[in-house]
Amino acid sequence: MFFKRKISQIVILATFFSANAAFAEENLWVYTTGTDVRPAGSFEARFSARRMSGKSSGEYERFDIRPGIEYGITDRLTVGATALIFKHNYSVDNPDLQPMYDTQGGDGGSYNHMTLGGFRLMSKYNILSPYKDPLGLSVGFVYEKRERYRLDGSNINQATYMPRIFLQKNWLDDRLTLALVQNVELERRKGEGQVLEEEIALETNIGISYRFKPKHFVGFEFRRQADYLNPSEMGVKDEEHKSSNFDLHNMRLGSNHQYGMYIGPSYHYAEQNWWYTIGALWQIAGSGSKNSINGDGKNWDEHERLHLGFSWGYNW
Repeated sequence: MFFKRKISQIVILATFFSANAAFAEENLWVYTTGTDVRPAGSFEARFSARRMSGKSSGEYERFDIRPGIEYGITDRLTVGATALIFKHNYSVDNPDLQPMYDTQGGDGGSYNHMTLGGFRLMSKYNILSPYKDPLGLSVGFVYEKRERYRLDGSNINQATYMPRIFLQKNWLDDRLTLALVQNVELERRKGEGQVLEEEIALETNIGISYRFKPKHFVGFEFRRQADYLNPSEMGVKDEEHKSSNFDLHNMRLGSNHQYGMYIGPSYHYAEQNWWYTIGALWQIAGSGSKNSINGDGKNWDEHERLHLGFSWGYNW
């Protein structure tokens, strides 16, 4: 009886602590994710929605909505599929604020539309665990196909190939977490009336989170996104800028077209089988080439003033 009571107590304590720790593959932030993967044979239904708002001219709002599912093939390998749904609602005043100005129909026009924009397939493989090793390390790959442009909702034919690196460090019995994600987006895009365009985008996300009491996490996040390409207008490219290319026989990084940097807080809540995260990021700095729209130390054609994010997951 003594040993039975002790075993029961250990099981209860283990259940309690596991219910109050971050579960595998939870999002503690809006953009940043850690090195965790799903346990073998387990599923997770996911839903995320991000609202991007605010340009330097007129009114601008878009939603990036992503329902999806993930599955643990092994204890180290997770795969998943996600639908991309875009909702645009904008009316900008500056004719240079492209491509939104032309898509809305010019001066005084507006655009309000919701559509299925494409899909995403992902994989993630864990190499080192932040709970057992000095530093957590995972690698991933994403294939994404889009038929709508994220900025203005116009028709597009775009394929993206994205290698990813995840780093994570834990302290204070895993209550304090620092994570870094580096994405390299290799995009081939063809829009209406445009020539084929190749783009290399570099995105760095860094998040720190602290579990201040059971089930509750508060965090802070930094994001930097930059595009390297030579954008064309009516099939004509600027001779002063270089184009990106990621063919194996001709790899090159083009001119920096634009970049934007964001910071903001996040909050995460976790139950045993489900969790949710909310957060906000403000653009604090941005710029770009003469072909991009910049002002007040920020970039406005590719970036927005504020990003609000919500994500939810259910595990079984």
